[in-house]
Amino acid sequence: MQPTLEQKRNRLFLILTGIFVTNTLLAEILGAKIFSAEATVGLQPAHLNILGLTMDFNLTAGVVIWPAVFITTDLINEYFGKPGVKRISYLTAILIAYAFLVIFLTIHLPPADWWISAYSKDPQGNTLNIDYAFGKIFGQGQRIIIASLTAFIISQLVDVFVFHKLRNVTGSKYLWLRATGSTLVSQFVDSFVVLYIAFSGTFSNKQIIAIGITNYIYKFTVAILLTPLIYFGHTLIDKYLGKEHAEQMSETAAGQSRGFF
Repeated sequence: MQPTLEQKRNRLFLILTGIFVTNTLLAEILGAKIFSAEATVGLQPAHLNILGLTMDFNLTAGVVIWPAVFITTDLINEYFGKPGVKRISYLTAILIAYAFLVIFLTIHLPPADWWISAYSKDPQGNTLNIDYAFGKIFGQGQRIIIASLTAFIISQLVDVFVFHKLRNVTGSKYLWLRATGSTLVSQFVDSFVVLYIAFSGTFSNKQIIAIGITNYIYKFTVAILLTPLIYFGHTLIDKYLGKEHAEQMSETAAGQSRGFF
């Protein structure tokens, strides 16, 4: 028995929700590691001069999988509109807060003696406190968590607002413009909101702006490079739903996405 359009629609939303939640949650947890983007691709540090500061592309490991969040957000925007984006964003924020609460509780569990002893040395023979390392890796400051969640919600609302503003102007044409354009605007907001909430008073205003610009250059580049994947995702969904039904969902989504909130 062939699934009905409603069943296909629900399955699609469930799949997109799973991809979105999983990658967003992983990005938050992996954010504790800072890596060199230049070294990853075999390049020398960029040494960009931004506001008189020397900046390299030292990024949180979460950005490695964040492109999946970009693409999923655009697909939800296109077929489920603002109601879909808000529903999935609020759910994800709650799940992230829950995950950090569980992590906080596990960090404070008393470690077993044998576990501490078994991992008391690193491969070079240096002393290692595995319980301390566990806390440093998985634990994040309360201010950073609040900053991350706040920036996430605001950037998602900005994304869906810009996406459908562009769609109202262009209609169903120029998918690349509304998908990439909304991502570029929302990630600009995200880059600076999270830094100002997390590090205002700790870093100088110049440092925050320089870090934000460096992060945004990376996000800008990735958003442009992802454009073909967005078209690929739309093609798969249109084939799954049927071209006519997919267009109907897109039009309905656009009609439900007036205003910012």
